[in-house]
Amino acid sequence: MLLLQAAALAIGALWRRSPRAMLALPAPQAARWGGLVVAFAYAVFAGWAVPAQRTVWMLAAVVVLRTVGWQWPQLLVLLAAGTVVVVADPWALLQPGFWLSFAAVALLMAAEPGRDAQDAARARPGAWWSRLVAAMHGGLRTQLVATLGLAPLTLLFFQQVSLVGFFANLVAIPLITLLVTPLALAGCLLPPLWTLAAALLQPLFAWLQWLARLPAALWFVPVAPGWAQAAALGCAWLVLPRGFPGRIAAVALLLPLLATPPQRPPLGHYELVAVDVGQGTAVLVRTREHLLVYDAGPQYSRESDAGQRVLLPLLRARGERAIDRLVLSHRDLDHVGGAPALLAALPVHALSSSLAADHPLAALAPHQPCAAGQTWVWDGVRFEFLHPPERALEAAARPNTVSCVLRIAAAGAPTTLLTGDIEREQELRLAGRFGDALRAEVLLVPHHGSRTSSASLFLDAVKPRIAVVQAGYRNRFGHPAAEVAERYRALDVAWLVSPACGAWQWRSDESEPGRCQREIARRYWHRE
Repeated sequence: MLLLQAAALAIGALWRRSPRAMLALPAPQAARWGGLVVAFAYAVFAGWAVPAQRTVWMLAAVVVLRTVGWQWPQLLVLLAAGTVVVVADPWALLQPGFWLSFAAVALLMAAEPGRDAQDAARARPGAWWSRLVAAMHGGLRTQLVATLGLAPLTLLFFQQVSLVGFFANLVAIPLITLLVTPLALAGCLLPPLWTLAAALLQPLFAWLQWLARLPAALWFVPVAPGWAQAAALGCAWLVLPRGFPGRIAAVALLLPLLATPPQRPPLGHYELVAVDVGQGTAVLVRTREHLLVYDAGPQYSRESDAGQRVLLPLLRARGERAIDRLVLSHRDLDHVGGAPALLAALPVHALSSSLAADHPLAALAPHQPCAAGQTWVWDGVRFEFLHPPERALEAAARPNTVSCVLRIAAAGAPTTLLTGDIEREQELRLAGRFGDALRAEVLLVPHHGSRTSSASLFLDAVKPRIAVVQAGYRNRFGHPAAEVAERYRALDVAWLVSPACGAWQWRSDESEPGRCQREIARRYWHRE
Protein backbone atom coordinates (compact mmCIF):
# COMPACT_ATOMS: atom_id res chain seq x y z
CA MET A 1 0.00 0.00 0.00
CA LEU A 2 2.85 2.42 0.74
CA LEU A 3 4.21 1.79 -2.74
CA LEU A 4 0.83 2.58 -4.30
CA GLN A 5 0.46 5.72 -2.19
CA ALA A 6 3.88 6.87 -3.36
CA ALA A 7 2.89 6.22 -6.98
CA ALA A 8 -0.32 8.21 -6.55
CA LEU A 9 1.55 11.14 -4.97
CA ALA A 10 4.11 11.14 -7.79
CA ILE A 11 1.40 11.07 -10.46
CA GLY A 12 -0.49 13.88 -8.75
CA ALA A 13 2.66 16.00 -8.49
CA LEU A 14 3.44 15.55 -12.18
CA TRP A 15 -0.18 16.23 -13.14
CA ARG A 16 -0.14 19.59 -11.36
CA ARG A 17 2.73 20.76 -13.59
CA SER A 18 0.37 20.81 -16.59
CA PRO A 19 -2.46 23.40 -16.49
CA ARG A 20 -4.07 21.79 -19.54
CA ALA A 21 -4.08 18.37 -17.87
CA MET A 22 -5.66 19.82 -14.70
CA LEU A 23 -8.38 21.46 -16.77
CA ALA A 24 -9.17 18.06 -18.33
CA LEU A 25 -9.09 16.14 -15.02
CA PRO A 26 -8.47 17.41 -11.48
CA ALA A 27 -5.11 16.37 -10.04
CA PRO A 28 -6.61 14.40 -7.08
CA GLN A 29 -8.68 12.29 -9.47
CA ALA A 30 -5.69 11.79 -11.76
CA ALA A 31 -3.64 10.65 -8.77
CA ARG A 32 -6.31 8.17 -7.72
CA TRP A 33 -6.80 6.72 -11.21
CA GLY A 34 -3.05 6.62 -11.81
CA GLY A 35 -2.54 4.79 -8.51
CA LEU A 36 -5.21 2.31 -9.52
CA VAL A 37 -3.45 1.62 -12.84
CA VAL A 38 -0.14 1.09 -11.00
CA ALA A 39 -1.88 -1.22 -8.50
CA PHE A 40 -3.41 -3.27 -11.33
CA ALA A 41 -0.07 -3.57 -13.14
CA TYR A 42 1.72 -4.57 -9.95
CA ALA A 43 -0.96 -7.16 -9.05
CA VAL A 44 -0.73 -8.75 -12.50
CA PHE A 45 3.07 -8.73 -12.27
CA ALA A 46 2.84 -10.40 -8.82
CA GLY A 47 0.64 -13.25 -10.09
CA TRP A 48 -2.92 -11.90 -9.59
CA ALA A 49 -3.49 -13.88 -6.41
CA VAL A 50 -6.61 -13.38 -4.31
CA PRO A 51 -4.99 -10.85 -1.90
CA ALA A 52 -3.80 -8.83 -4.90
CA GLN A 53 -7.26 -8.98 -6.46
CA ARG A 54 -8.83 -7.85 -3.20
CA THR A 55 -6.51 -4.83 -3.08
CA VAL A 56 -7.16 -3.85 -6.69
CA TRP A 57 -10.95 -4.15 -6.51
CA MET A 58 -11.15 -2.29 -3.21
CA LEU A 59 -9.07 0.53 -4.67
CA ALA A 60 -11.22 0.49 -7.79
CA ALA A 61 -14.39 0.77 -5.71
CA VAL A 62 -12.97 3.68 -3.73
CA VAL A 63 -11.76 5.47 -6.87
CA VAL A 64 -15.10 5.08 -8.66
CA LEU A 65 -17.07 6.20 -5.59
CA ARG A 66 -14.85 9.24 -5.06
CA THR A 67 -15.14 10.11 -8.75
CA VAL A 68 -18.93 10.14 -8.70
CA GLY A 69 -19.03 11.80 -5.29
CA TRP A 70 -20.47 8.92 -3.26
CA GLN A 71 -19.28 7.77 0.16
CA TRP A 72 -19.88 4.18 1.18
CA PRO A 73 -19.04 2.58 4.55
CA GLN A 74 -15.72 0.77 4.51
CA LEU A 75 -17.24 -2.67 5.06
CA LEU A 76 -19.60 -2.10 2.13
CA VAL A 77 -16.62 -1.28 -0.07
CA LEU A 78 -14.99 -4.51 1.09
CA LEU A 79 -18.18 -6.43 0.28
CA ALA A 80 -18.25 -4.90 -3.20
CA ALA A 81 -14.63 -5.93 -3.77
CA GLY A 82 -15.39 -9.47 -2.61
CA THR A 83 -18.38 -9.66 -4.93
CA VAL A 84 -16.28 -8.64 -7.92
CA VAL A 85 -13.61 -11.23 -7.05
CA VAL A 86 -16.19 -14.01 -6.77
CA VAL A 87 -17.95 -13.02 -10.00
CA ALA A 88 -14.62 -12.94 -11.84
CA ASP A 89 -13.37 -16.16 -10.24
CA PRO A 90 -16.03 -18.28 -8.46
CA TRP A 91 -13.34 -20.80 -7.49
CA ALA A 92 -11.83 -18.19 -5.18
CA LEU A 93 -14.42 -19.16 -2.57
CA LEU A 94 -12.67 -22.52 -2.23
CA GLN A 95 -9.28 -20.95 -1.48
CA PRO A 96 -8.22 -20.29 2.12
CA GLY A 97 -6.44 -17.19 0.85
CA PHE A 98 -9.77 -15.61 -0.09
CA TRP A 99 -11.20 -15.87 3.41
CA LEU A 100 -7.94 -14.99 5.16
CA SER A 101 -7.40 -11.94 2.97
CA PHE A 102 -10.88 -10.46 3.28
CA ALA A 103 -11.19 -11.42 6.95
CA ALA A 104 -7.94 -9.62 7.73
CA VAL A 105 -9.15 -6.39 6.16
CA ALA A 106 -12.59 -6.68 7.78
CA LEU A 107 -10.97 -7.18 11.20
CA LEU A 108 -8.74 -4.16 10.75
CA MET A 109 -11.74 -2.07 9.71
CA ALA A 110 -13.86 -3.26 12.63
CA ALA A 111 -11.11 -3.27 15.24
CA GLU A 112 -11.18 0.48 15.84
CA PRO A 113 -12.70 2.78 13.21
CA GLY A 114 -10.96 6.13 12.88
CA ARG A 115 -7.79 4.96 14.56
CA ASP A 116 -5.55 6.55 11.95
CA ALA A 117 -7.35 9.87 12.33
CA GLN A 118 -6.95 9.73 16.10
CA ASP A 119 -3.24 9.01 15.80
CA ALA A 120 -2.80 11.87 13.32
CA ALA A 121 -4.65 14.27 15.62
CA ARG A 122 -2.57 13.14 18.57
CA ALA A 123 0.67 13.86 16.71
CA ARG A 124 1.73 17.56 16.95
CA PRO A 125 2.35 19.32 13.62
CA GLY A 126 6.04 19.32 12.86
CA ALA A 127 6.90 16.77 15.56
CA TRP A 128 8.30 14.01 13.35
CA TRP A 129 9.14 11.78 16.30
CA SER A 130 5.55 11.95 17.51
CA ARG A 131 4.28 10.96 14.08
CA LEU A 132 6.87 8.17 13.97
CA VAL A 133 5.77 6.85 17.35
CA ALA A 134 2.14 7.01 16.27
CA ALA A 135 2.96 5.15 13.05
CA MET A 136 4.89 2.46 14.94
CA HIS A 137 2.07 2.10 17.46
CA GLY A 138 -0.45 1.75 14.65
CA GLY A 139 1.70 -0.85 12.88
CA LEU A 140 2.11 -2.90 16.04
CA ARG A 141 -1.61 -2.80 16.74
CA THR A 142 -2.46 -3.71 13.15
CA GLN A 143 -0.17 -6.73 13.28
CA LEU A 144 -1.55 -7.79 16.66
CA VAL A 145 -5.15 -7.55 15.42
CA ALA A 146 -4.33 -9.57 12.30
CA THR A 147 -2.44 -12.21 14.29
CA LEU A 148 -5.12 -12.73 16.93
CA GLY A 149 -8.09 -12.27 14.64
CA LEU A 150 -6.89 -14.69 11.95
CA ALA A 151 -5.75 -17.39 14.39
CA PRO A 152 -9.14 -19.19 14.38
CA LEU A 153 -9.27 -19.26 10.57
CA THR A 154 -5.67 -20.47 10.39
CA LEU A 155 -6.47 -23.29 12.79
CA LEU A 156 -9.60 -24.19 10.81
CA PHE A 157 -7.88 -24.27 7.43
CA PHE A 158 -4.45 -25.65 8.35
CA GLN A 159 -4.80 -27.07 11.90
CA GLN A 160 -1.81 -24.99 12.91
CA VAL A 161 -0.94 -21.46 13.96
CA SER A 162 2.45 -19.81 14.11
CA LEU A 163 3.52 -18.64 17.54
CA VAL A 164 6.40 -16.63 16.05
CA GLY A 165 4.59 -15.13 13.05
CA PHE A 166 3.95 -11.86 14.89
CA PHE A 167 7.66 -11.31 15.48
CA ALA A 168 8.55 -12.44 11.94
CA ASN A 169 6.14 -9.93 10.40
CA LEU A 170 7.40 -7.07 12.55
CA VAL A 171 10.66 -7.26 10.61
CA ALA A 172 9.55 -8.75 7.28
CA ILE A 173 6.65 -6.42 6.43
CA PRO A 174 8.45 -3.06 6.74
CA LEU A 175 11.65 -4.42 5.20
CA ILE A 176 9.91 -5.92 2.17
CA THR A 177 7.47 -3.02 1.72
CA LEU A 178 9.80 -0.07 2.22
CA LEU A 179 13.10 -1.38 0.86
CA VAL A 180 13.13 -4.70 -0.98
CA THR A 181 10.09 -4.20 -3.24
CA PRO A 182 11.03 -0.66 -4.38
CA LEU A 183 14.61 -1.77 -5.02
CA ALA A 184 13.44 -4.84 -6.94
CA LEU A 185 11.19 -2.72 -9.16
CA ALA A 186 13.84 -0.05 -9.65
CA GLY A 187 16.24 -2.83 -10.59
CA CYS A 188 14.38 -3.13 -13.89
CA LEU A 189 16.06 0.17 -14.80
CA LEU A 190 19.25 -0.19 -12.72
CA PRO A 191 20.11 -3.93 -12.39
CA PRO A 192 22.75 -3.37 -9.64
CA LEU A 193 19.87 -2.51 -7.31
CA TRP A 194 18.81 -6.16 -7.44
CA THR A 195 22.06 -7.08 -5.73
CA LEU A 196 21.28 -4.61 -2.96
CA ALA A 197 17.77 -5.99 -2.59
CA ALA A 198 19.15 -9.53 -2.37
CA ALA A 199 21.66 -8.43 0.27
CA LEU A 200 18.84 -6.99 2.39
CA LEU A 201 17.04 -10.32 2.25
CA GLN A 202 19.92 -12.29 3.75
CA PRO A 203 19.54 -11.05 7.34
CA LEU A 204 15.76 -11.44 6.99
CA PHE A 205 16.17 -15.08 5.99
CA ALA A 206 18.55 -15.64 8.92
CA TRP A 207 15.98 -14.11 11.29
CA LEU A 208 13.14 -16.22 9.91
CA GLN A 209 15.20 -19.42 10.07
CA TRP A 210 16.13 -18.71 13.68
CA LEU A 211 12.47 -18.20 14.58
CA ALA A 212 11.45 -21.38 12.74
CA ARG A 213 13.95 -23.43 14.76
CA LEU A 214 12.53 -22.29 18.09
CA PRO A 215 10.71 -24.97 20.08
CA ALA A 216 6.95 -24.79 19.58
CA ALA A 217 7.28 -22.29 16.72
CA LEU A 218 4.09 -23.84 15.36
CA TRP A 219 1.09 -24.97 17.38
CA PHE A 220 -0.76 -27.92 15.86
CA VAL A 221 -4.29 -29.04 16.73
CA PRO A 222 -6.35 -31.96 15.45
CA VAL A 223 -9.42 -31.35 13.35
CA ALA A 224 -12.20 -30.31 15.73
CA PRO A 225 -15.95 -31.00 15.49
CA GLY A 226 -18.08 -28.53 13.54
CA TRP A 227 -19.52 -26.91 16.67
CA ALA A 228 -16.02 -26.18 18.00
CA GLN A 229 -14.98 -24.69 14.66
CA ALA A 230 -18.05 -22.45 14.58
CA ALA A 231 -17.49 -21.31 18.17
CA ALA A 232 -13.86 -20.43 17.43
CA LEU A 233 -14.91 -17.83 14.88
CA GLY A 234 -16.42 -15.85 17.75
CA CYS A 235 -12.88 -15.18 18.95
CA ALA A 236 -12.87 -12.24 16.51
CA TRP A 237 -14.82 -10.38 19.23
CA LEU A 238 -11.47 -10.05 21.03
CA VAL A 239 -10.12 -7.50 18.53
CA LEU A 240 -13.16 -5.19 18.46
CA PRO A 241 -12.69 -1.61 19.68
CA ARG A 242 -12.40 -0.74 23.36
CA GLY A 243 -15.78 -0.48 25.03
CA PHE A 244 -17.33 -3.59 23.56
CA PRO A 245 -18.41 -5.86 26.43
CA GLY A 246 -16.92 -9.29 27.07
CA ARG A 247 -13.89 -8.97 24.78
CA ILE A 248 -11.57 -11.05 26.98
CA ALA A 249 -14.26 -13.70 27.45
CA ALA A 250 -14.12 -14.30 23.69
CA VAL A 251 -10.90 -16.26 24.24
CA ALA A 252 -13.00 -19.03 25.82
CA LEU A 253 -14.66 -19.60 22.45
CA LEU A 254 -11.29 -20.70 21.07
CA LEU A 255 -10.62 -23.27 23.78
CA PRO A 256 -12.76 -26.12 22.31
CA LEU A 257 -10.80 -25.83 19.06
CA LEU A 258 -7.48 -25.98 20.93
CA ALA A 259 -8.39 -28.67 23.44
CA THR A 260 -10.64 -31.08 21.54
CA PRO A 261 -9.15 -34.53 22.23
CA PRO A 262 -8.64 -36.71 19.14
CA GLN A 263 -10.78 -39.83 18.87
CA ARG A 264 -8.93 -43.06 19.68
CA PRO A 265 -10.01 -46.70 19.41
CA PRO A 266 -10.76 -48.52 22.67
CA LEU A 267 -8.31 -50.92 24.30
CA GLY A 268 -8.00 -54.17 22.38
CA HIS A 269 -8.94 -52.55 19.06
CA TYR A 270 -7.18 -50.55 16.38
CA GLU A 271 -7.85 -48.13 13.56
CA LEU A 272 -6.38 -48.48 10.08
CA VAL A 273 -6.08 -45.79 7.41
CA ALA A 274 -4.84 -46.77 3.94
CA VAL A 275 -3.71 -43.36 2.71
CA ASP A 276 -4.17 -42.30 -0.90
CA VAL A 277 -0.58 -41.45 -1.88
CA GLY A 278 -0.75 -42.37 -5.55
CA GLN A 279 1.48 -45.17 -6.80
CA GLY A 280 2.88 -46.31 -3.49
CA THR A 281 2.05 -47.61 -0.04
CA ALA A 282 1.35 -45.80 3.23
CA VAL A 283 -0.84 -47.15 6.04
CA LEU A 284 -1.51 -45.70 9.49
CA VAL A 285 -2.32 -48.13 12.31
CA ARG A 286 -3.61 -46.52 15.50
CA THR A 287 -4.16 -48.24 18.85
CA ARG A 288 -5.34 -46.51 22.00
CA GLU A 289 -1.94 -45.03 22.88
CA HIS A 290 0.37 -45.88 19.98
CA LEU A 291 0.83 -45.11 16.28
CA LEU A 292 2.46 -47.31 13.66
CA VAL A 293 3.14 -46.11 10.13
CA TYR A 294 3.62 -48.84 7.54
CA ASP A 295 5.59 -47.42 4.60
CA ALA A 296 5.79 -43.73 3.76
CA GLY A 297 4.60 -43.45 0.17
CA PRO A 298 6.48 -42.40 -2.96
CA GLN A 299 8.79 -39.58 -3.86
CA TYR A 300 7.03 -37.45 -6.48
CA SER A 301 10.02 -35.31 -7.48
CA ARG A 302 13.28 -34.03 -6.06
CA GLU A 303 11.37 -31.37 -4.14
CA SER A 304 8.18 -33.26 -3.23
CA ASP A 305 7.20 -36.56 -1.64
CA ALA A 306 4.23 -38.21 0.04
CA GLY A 307 5.63 -37.64 3.51
CA GLN A 308 5.75 -33.89 3.08
CA ARG A 309 2.63 -33.45 0.94
CA VAL A 310 0.24 -36.07 2.33
CA LEU A 311 1.32 -37.88 5.49
CA LEU A 312 2.55 -34.99 7.65
CA PRO A 313 -0.57 -32.85 7.08
CA LEU A 314 -2.74 -35.90 7.74
CA LEU A 315 -0.90 -36.85 10.93
CA ARG A 316 -1.08 -33.31 12.26
CA ALA A 317 -4.78 -33.06 11.42
CA ARG A 318 -5.30 -36.25 13.42
CA GLY A 319 -3.41 -34.85 16.41
CA GLU A 320 -0.38 -37.15 16.09
CA ARG A 321 2.81 -35.75 17.60
CA ALA A 322 5.10 -38.81 17.32
CA ILE A 323 5.42 -42.14 15.51
CA ASP A 324 5.99 -45.05 17.87
CA ARG A 325 7.16 -47.36 15.08
CA LEU A 326 7.84 -46.70 11.42
CA VAL A 327 7.91 -49.84 9.28
CA LEU A 328 9.54 -49.56 5.86
CA SER A 329 8.72 -52.80 4.08
CA HIS A 330 11.57 -52.56 1.56
CA ARG A 331 13.77 -50.01 -0.13
CA ASP A 332 11.75 -49.23 -3.30
CA LEU A 333 11.13 -45.51 -3.64
CA ASP A 334 7.34 -45.86 -3.79
CA HIS A 335 7.50 -47.20 -0.22
CA VAL A 336 10.28 -45.13 1.39
CA GLY A 337 10.11 -41.89 -0.64
CA GLY A 338 8.29 -39.99 2.11
CA ALA A 339 10.30 -41.40 5.00
CA PRO A 340 12.95 -38.63 5.20
CA ALA A 341 10.23 -36.00 5.67
CA LEU A 342 8.58 -38.01 8.44
CA LEU A 343 11.86 -38.70 10.21
CA ALA A 344 12.81 -35.02 10.04
CA ALA A 345 9.49 -33.61 11.23
CA LEU A 346 8.31 -36.03 13.94
CA PRO A 347 9.96 -38.08 16.66
CA VAL A 348 10.20 -41.71 15.49
CA HIS A 349 10.82 -44.00 18.46
CA ALA A 350 11.61 -47.15 16.46
CA LEU A 351 12.30 -48.07 12.84
CA SER A 352 11.78 -51.58 11.48
CA SER A 353 12.69 -52.33 7.88
CA SER A 354 14.36 -54.64 5.40
CA LEU A 355 16.85 -51.90 4.52
CA ALA A 356 20.54 -52.66 4.47
CA ALA A 357 22.46 -51.62 7.56
CA ASP A 358 24.29 -48.90 5.60
CA HIS A 359 21.14 -47.40 4.09
CA PRO A 360 20.93 -43.65 4.92
CA LEU A 361 17.47 -43.98 6.47
CA ALA A 362 18.64 -46.63 8.92
CA ALA A 363 20.75 -44.02 10.73
CA LEU A 364 17.88 -41.57 11.33
CA ALA A 365 16.07 -43.56 14.07
CA PRO A 366 16.69 -46.58 16.33
CA HIS A 367 16.70 -49.29 13.66
CA GLN A 368 16.02 -53.02 13.78
CA PRO A 369 15.71 -55.27 10.72
CA CYS A 370 12.29 -56.88 10.56
CA ALA A 371 12.31 -60.68 10.73
CA ALA A 372 9.72 -63.40 11.06
CA GLY A 373 8.81 -64.08 14.68
CA GLN A 374 9.28 -60.55 16.04
CA THR A 375 6.23 -59.56 18.09
CA TRP A 376 5.06 -56.82 20.39
CA VAL A 377 1.77 -55.82 22.02
CA TRP A 378 0.29 -52.34 22.21
CA ASP A 379 -2.90 -51.67 24.17
CA GLY A 380 -4.11 -55.25 23.79
CA VAL A 381 -3.29 -55.42 20.05
CA ARG A 382 -0.64 -57.89 18.90
CA PHE A 383 1.78 -57.10 16.06
CA GLU A 384 3.88 -59.83 14.45
CA PHE A 385 6.25 -59.94 11.50
CA LEU A 386 5.68 -63.03 9.34
CA HIS A 387 8.33 -62.29 6.70
CA PRO A 388 11.22 -62.15 5.83
CA PRO A 389 12.92 -65.12 7.50
CA GLU A 390 15.93 -64.57 9.71
CA ARG A 391 19.07 -63.68 7.70
CA ALA A 392 17.08 -63.49 4.45
CA LEU A 393 18.21 -59.91 3.95
CA GLU A 394 21.79 -60.97 3.38
CA ALA A 395 20.94 -63.20 0.42
CA ALA A 396 18.09 -61.16 -1.09
CA ALA A 397 18.34 -60.82 -4.85
CA ARG A 398 15.52 -58.24 -5.13
CA PRO A 399 14.02 -55.94 -2.47
CA ASN A 400 10.45 -57.15 -3.13
CA THR A 401 11.30 -60.64 -1.91
CA VAL A 402 12.22 -59.41 1.58
CA SER A 403 9.27 -57.09 2.14
CA CYS A 404 8.23 -56.90 5.78
CA VAL A 405 4.88 -58.68 6.17
CA LEU A 406 3.04 -57.52 9.30
CA ARG A 407 0.05 -59.19 10.93
CA ILE A 408 -2.14 -57.17 13.32
CA ALA A 409 -4.55 -59.07 15.57
CA ALA A 410 -6.45 -58.71 18.81
CA ALA A 411 -8.78 -60.95 20.78
CA GLY A 412 -12.29 -60.55 19.43
CA ALA A 413 -11.17 -58.18 16.65
CA PRO A 414 -10.60 -58.78 12.92
CA THR A 415 -7.04 -59.46 11.74
CA THR A 416 -5.16 -57.34 9.21
CA LEU A 417 -2.28 -58.45 6.97
CA LEU A 418 0.07 -55.83 5.51
CA THR A 419 2.16 -57.43 2.78
CA GLY A 420 4.41 -54.88 1.07
CA ASP A 421 5.51 -56.07 -2.37
CA ILE A 422 5.92 -59.80 -1.78
CA GLU A 423 5.47 -61.95 -4.88
CA ARG A 424 4.09 -65.38 -5.65
CA GLU A 425 7.07 -67.33 -4.27
CA GLN A 426 6.94 -65.57 -0.90
CA GLU A 427 3.15 -65.90 -0.78
CA LEU A 428 3.33 -69.66 -1.29
CA ARG A 429 5.94 -69.99 1.44
CA LEU A 430 3.72 -68.08 3.86
CA ALA A 431 0.70 -70.20 2.92
CA GLY A 432 2.71 -73.41 3.37
CA ARG A 433 4.15 -72.32 6.70
CA PHE A 434 1.05 -70.87 8.39
CA GLY A 435 -1.84 -72.53 6.57
CA ASP A 436 -5.19 -71.48 8.03
CA ALA A 437 -3.39 -69.43 10.68
CA LEU A 438 -2.66 -66.91 7.92
CA ARG A 439 -6.33 -65.97 7.77
CA ALA A 440 -7.05 -62.24 7.90
CA GLU A 441 -10.22 -60.26 7.35
CA VAL A 442 -8.37 -57.26 5.88
CA LEU A 443 -5.60 -57.73 3.31
CA LEU A 444 -3.37 -55.06 1.85
CA VAL A 445 -3.12 -56.58 -1.63
CA PRO A 446 0.51 -57.58 -2.30
CA HIS A 447 2.52 -55.54 -4.78
CA HIS A 448 -0.35 -53.15 -5.60
CA GLY A 449 -2.25 -55.92 -7.40
CA SER A 450 0.60 -56.92 -9.72
CA ARG A 451 0.32 -60.03 -11.91
CA THR A 452 3.30 -61.46 -10.01
CA SER A 453 1.36 -61.63 -6.74
CA SER A 454 -1.98 -62.71 -5.19
CA ALA A 455 -1.56 -66.42 -5.93
CA SER A 456 -4.71 -68.52 -5.54
CA LEU A 457 -3.21 -70.71 -2.81
CA PHE A 458 -2.25 -67.60 -0.86
CA LEU A 459 -5.77 -66.18 -1.11
CA ASP A 460 -7.25 -69.52 -0.08
CA ALA A 461 -5.14 -69.39 3.09
CA VAL A 462 -5.85 -65.73 3.92
CA LYS A 463 -9.58 -65.79 3.03
CA PRO A 464 -9.84 -61.99 3.16
CA ARG A 465 -13.15 -60.21 3.53
CA ILE A 466 -11.75 -56.83 2.41
CA ALA A 467 -8.89 -56.31 -0.08
CA VAL A 468 -7.29 -52.86 -0.31
CA VAL A 469 -5.15 -51.84 -3.28
CA GLN A 470 -2.93 -48.78 -3.05
CA ALA A 471 -2.07 -47.73 -6.60
CA GLY A 472 -1.90 -44.59 -8.70
CA TYR A 473 -4.60 -43.50 -11.10
CA ARG A 474 -3.78 -44.92 -14.56
CA ASN A 475 -0.29 -45.79 -13.37
CA ARG A 476 2.27 -46.97 -15.92
CA PHE A 477 2.51 -50.44 -14.35
CA GLY A 478 -1.13 -51.28 -14.97
CA HIS A 479 -1.79 -51.95 -11.26
CA PRO A 480 -4.02 -53.60 -10.30
CA ALA A 481 -4.03 -56.20 -13.07
CA ALA A 482 -7.47 -57.12 -14.40
CA GLU A 483 -6.98 -60.84 -13.84
CA VAL A 484 -5.93 -60.21 -10.24
CA ALA A 485 -9.03 -58.12 -9.60
CA GLU A 486 -11.18 -60.88 -11.07
CA ARG A 487 -9.51 -63.43 -8.82
CA TYR A 488 -10.58 -61.47 -5.72
CA ARG A 489 -14.09 -60.83 -7.00
CA ALA A 490 -14.54 -64.54 -7.69
CA LEU A 491 -13.95 -65.09 -3.97
CA ASP A 492 -16.60 -62.45 -3.14
CA VAL A 493 -14.02 -60.15 -1.54
CA ALA A 494 -14.79 -56.44 -1.15
CA TRP A 495 -12.40 -54.81 -3.64
CA LEU A 496 -11.21 -51.28 -2.76
CA VAL A 497 -8.82 -49.41 -5.05
CA SER A 498 -7.40 -46.06 -3.95
CA PRO A 499 -8.04 -44.16 -7.23
CA ALA A 500 -11.77 -44.84 -6.77
CA CYS A 501 -11.92 -45.02 -2.97
CA GLY A 502 -9.35 -42.44 -1.92
CA ALA A 503 -8.11 -42.91 1.62
CA TRP A 504 -9.80 -45.89 3.27
CA GLN A 505 -10.49 -45.74 7.01
CA TRP A 506 -11.58 -48.71 9.12
CA ARG A 507 -11.82 -49.59 12.80
CA SER A 508 -11.69 -53.10 14.17
CA ASP A 509 -14.54 -52.41 16.60
CA GLU A 510 -16.96 -51.57 13.79
CA SER A 511 -18.96 -54.03 11.73
CA GLU A 512 -18.97 -51.75 8.68
CA PRO A 513 -16.46 -52.42 5.86
CA GLY A 514 -14.77 -49.07 6.39
CA ARG A 515 -15.25 -45.69 4.75
CA CYS A 516 -13.85 -44.36 1.47
CA GLN A 517 -12.92 -40.70 1.62
CA ARG A 518 -14.15 -40.16 -1.94
CA GLU A 519 -17.58 -41.33 -0.82
CA ILE A 520 -17.61 -39.29 2.40
CA ALA A 521 -16.52 -36.04 0.73
CA ARG A 522 -17.70 -36.29 -2.84
CA ARG A 523 -16.71 -33.49 -5.18
CA TYR A 524 -19.38 -31.71 -7.14
CA TRP A 525 -18.33 -33.43 -10.36
CA HIS A 526 -19.06 -36.83 -8.75
CA ARG A 527 -22.71 -35.98 -8.13
CA GLU A 528 -25.44 -36.89 -10.58
